[in-house]
Amino acid sequence: MFTDIDRMMRRHSNLSKLTMAFFYAIAVSVALNFFWTPGKIYSSGITGAAQVIASITAKSPIPITTPILYFGLNIPLFILAWFKIGHHFTFFTFVAVLLSTIMMHLMPSIHITFDPIICAIFGGLINGFGTGMALKNDISTGGLDIIGIVLRKKTGRSMGTINIFFNLIIIAAAGFVFGWVHALYSAIGIFINGQVIDMVYTSHQKLQVMIVTNQPKLVVNEIQRSMRRGITIVHDAEGAFKHEEKTILFTIISRYEMHDLEEAMRASDPYAFVSITESFKILGHFYEPKVE
Repeated sequence: MFTDIDRMMRRHSNLSKLTMAFFYAIAVSVALNFFWTPGKIYSSGITGAAQVIASITAKSPIPITTPILYFGLNIPLFILAWFKIGHHFTFFTFVAVLLSTIMMHLMPSIHITFDPIICAIFGGLINGFGTGMALKNDISTGGLDIIGIVLRKKTGRSMGTINIFFNLIIIAAAGFVFGWVHALYSAIGIFINGQVIDMVYTSHQKLQVMIVTNQPKLVVNEIQRSMRRGITIVHDAEGAFKHEEKTILFTIISRYEMHDLEEAMRASDPYAFVSITESFKILGHFYEPKVE
């Protein structure tokens, strides 16, 4: 019975990932064909690199389109993901990149607006949202997402920050080849893209939680039942208002687990005092679900 349930859950998870891969393919194609290409805006990461190379080779005897370059440049990153991240992850990344390549070809280029700033903003918003949703469902959109995930495991830096850092190269290339005005617009779009990724893909953002409670055993058991988090317990604290004995609990969670924490507190001690602050850097062991 449990085997059947596990099989059904895996099928549901795989279907969700395939759906999200198709959603990203539509998002990046809309961003590219409706905003970036008409506005002469260069995207982030591998997509932006593909755009730059395609523009350079446009007048050559054998021009290469952005979708073909996008797929070709991702091939070595598939190999990196296969060995450094996981086979399951790499498969769905390949599907997302393949679907994106097809949709970029099939979706017609439409001039919605001639304002390059609007093109940069909306292109960044749409692509950032699609990328963030894909990452949130444990699949990658290829390119810098793969490099970002590998480096995040070693450095702890956010996905959007890593994305912006590497994209400075794209901005410089766009400036030297096509002019610094379009490089500036591209930088705006890339920055917005990175910020939206960080807003949507929240599992890498760490929060420090301080809980003051007189029901420490209930709180600890409920948090560890619903969330895989270590907890530091400080006994013999005293509340200044009624001079009651309290216990202080400290733990670190991801922003993605905020709802789980709130549910755990409601179930264990709804009257506890809880303070949550952003954690700039974590040293030592912090459990993160393994990407397969």
